[in-house]
Amino acid sequence: MADQQAGSDLNAVENLSNSYQKIKSEIAKVIVGQDKVVEQLLISLLASGHCLLVGVPGLAKTLLIHTLADVLNLKFNRIQFTPDLMPSDITGTEIIEEDHTTGKRRFRFVKGPVFANIILADEINRTPPKTQAALLQAMQEHEVTAAGETYKLDEPFFVLATQNPIEQEGTYPLPEAQLDRFMFNVFVDYPSSDEENRIVKETTTVQKHELGKILSPEDIINFQKLVRRVPVSDHLVQYSVNLVRATRPNDTTAPDYIKNWVNWGAGPRASQYLILAAKTKAVLEGRPTPGPEDVRFAAYPVLRHRIVTSFNAEADGVDTEEIIKRVLETVKEEG
Repeated sequence: MADQQAGSDLNAVENLSNSYQKIKSEIAKVIVGQDKVVEQLLISLLASGHCLLVGVPGLAKTLLIHTLADVLNLKFNRIQFTPDLMPSDITGTEIIEEDHTTGKRRFRFVKGPVFANIILADEINRTPPKTQAALLQAMQEHEVTAAGETYKLDEPFFVLATQNPIEQEGTYPLPEAQLDRFMFNVFVDYPSSDEENRIVKETTTVQKHELGKILSPEDIINFQKLVRRVPVSDHLVQYSVNLVRATRPNDTTAPDYIKNWVNWGAGPRASQYLILAAKTKAVLEGRPTPGPEDVRFAAYPVLRHRIVTSFNAEADGVDTEEIIKRVLETVKEEG
């Protein structure tokens, strides 16, 4: 029975790898470049995580996410976060409804925009903590509670929150404990010169792209289960744990530069996400099990929002990217 399951899983790995190539081809019809971002979004989705996208305006973040939802045949909702947004604007609200036949009134719950498969939380740091918490609870529990009733969210459920790194006036930055709920922190960078040329040419003419539907919600749920079944060696788990522990200044194994530059390191959730991301990356590339290179690939998006730098780091001009680079150089894989 175990051999049968293993054989079935190997076929599923091959199917997912083929589907991944098709997904990239379909997205490339609309989005120029951003291959790394697309890869990280898909890894996060298939690992049942959520993503925080950081990038300046005008880099097609919304278009990319909308296109991804189209290609995966998932329901998509965009929520524009503003200072006056209320929790009920996200989760839904109860309204009084009158039954015309009996004349009786009753409460009816009207579902909010969070009831979709892919949620784009645009500029999440523009809304107060109370409203941020409503979304973050839904992310964690995959359910919404209103007036004592609990409503399950549609599966798969994937939240992509965006932040603008430039404007900080009138914003409510997410606390570290809430940032930790995001599997990945993905940087969306400027396109290269050639890519920008293509973008300008393609977006200033009349064009309409027909996108193919590559996967269904059921396929994605099955692939999420497949990722959990991917075997991983004990020494790779230990390597991931060692990497994360090395970011904590109060840990006895932490290097001196960590004690100097870091106030708070990453928690155990980071170790879990490193392994889940490594498994997913391996499967997307058609490999049955991950290696240390997959963990190193995941280190930047998993750790960059989980390390709180100190004043010394700021004075020395050191950011989290430099610290993660140093940790990857310092911590060696055992065996």
